[in-house]
Amino acid sequence: MATNGLGTKGLGTTTGDQPRRSAGWALLATSLGFGVVQLDVSVVNVAIKPIGADLGGGVSGLQWVVGAYTLAFAALILSAGALGDRVGAKRMFIGGFALFTLASAACGLAPLLGVLIAARAIQGVGAAMLVPCSLSLLNHAYDDPRARARAVGLWAAGASVALAGGPLLGGILTATLGWRSIFFINAPIGLAGILLTVRFATETTRSADRALDVPGQLTAIVALAALAGAMIEAGHYGFADPLVLAGFGLAAVALGGFVAIEAVRRRPMLPLGLFRIRTFSVTSAIGVVINVAFYGLIFVLSLYFQDTRHYSVLMTGLAFAPATVAVGAANLSAGRLARVAGPRATLIGAAILLAAGLGGMLIIGPGTSYAAIVVQFMAVGFGLGVIVPVVTAALLGSVDRSRSGLASGTLNTARQTGSVIGVGLFGSLAAGHLVSGLRLALVISAGLALLVAGLTLGLRPEA
Repeated sequence: MATNGLGTKGLGTTTGDQPRRSAGWALLATSLGFGVVQLDVSVVNVAIKPIGADLGGGVSGLQWVVGAYTLAFAALILSAGALGDRVGAKRMFIGGFALFTLASAACGLAPLLGVLIAARAIQGVGAAMLVPCSLSLLNHAYDDPRARARAVGLWAAGASVALAGGPLLGGILTATLGWRSIFFINAPIGLAGILLTVRFATETTRSADRALDVPGQLTAIVALAALAGAMIEAGHYGFADPLVLAGFGLAAVALGGFVAIEAVRRRPMLPLGLFRIRTFSVTSAIGVVINVAFYGLIFVLSLYFQDTRHYSVLMTGLAFAPATVAVGAANLSAGRLARVAGPRATLIGAAILLAAGLGGMLIIGPGTSYAAIVVQFMAVGFGLGVIVPVVTAALLGSVDRSRSGLASGTLNTARQTGSVIGVGLFGSLAAGHLVSGLRLALVISAGLALLVAGLTLGLRPEA
């Protein structure tokens, strides 16, 4: 059997070599787009201390560097998917890659912390344009369902590796070339992705009936921004501060307004009826919970390794390497585990392993050796690496294929919202006393892992 341009057997749309080759390069282009988006969710974490030393700002300022990106990403991804359907996914994907690349350059050149935060938010806008359109282009490139499934698996696996490997790559780049290099590295990736898309991707059919839900979008932005702001500033002013409480209040009001708007819109940004599907609602909730636990913890652990243990940036990146390897190994074995034991049993087992690893890390203290926590840290990585692909597959399998893009966008929104909350909450807990804040973060994360196990009990055994 002929291979495509990527050397992958069987990935193609017809029997001709050229269509197969084009589909393979389209897979690479979309994988670069999704991968670089996921990379920039986590690559910044180990560079936050050098960024703070160079540009100033306390823990709250560094939380905004991480949170501005995920906030814009989470808030806009559903609308970006709808806009891509209206104007064409290829056009939208190229525009998103260009915006993401230019914003990355602005991050690397930022002279002030405020400029960096603003550029990170623009990066998040580009990310929101890239992710749903990358999946649309990939679905369009493959006619054969089995070839499409393999391509989507490679697309998702590459992004998962990028996400898990972000701290390690960030540590290596920051230690050798400085923190600005973690943003400049996006330029060649973006250029390659744009050129491959222009050359090999096929434009999708435009759908004029995908109307933009402006009121829903605005209330979603207000709700997420107010929640993130209140979480982050609570570390500086305290959770009882009137402005912080006002932020939480505004977030609650905006969320209520969003739900009310979506309930009456003819074409809502997020059809609330989807949440009447038990598997859809449970897996969406797991997406939020798991990212609160894991990505908030990565932020605080980065501070711990550098501020308390006095690790270099490179050593901090290497400290995350065992967990990265565990995530990769889990991604490769998750599908097989789910087929053998069933998705529900697999998720419950992975959640319990995650909780056990987090609980085992509670021995952490100012002088705790890395060897004393590395096995537990790998257990955390393996548990997470199993949960994410199994949850994704269960959610996509709960809806009609015609709504897979919307379902994927919802899960991405849920997960990035969890990241915003986790970084805001755990960073605030650590702002006063880092070690005690880290321990409290571990307790909360372990509790959330057990909550995942409990939520999973709501799934049917065959889900």
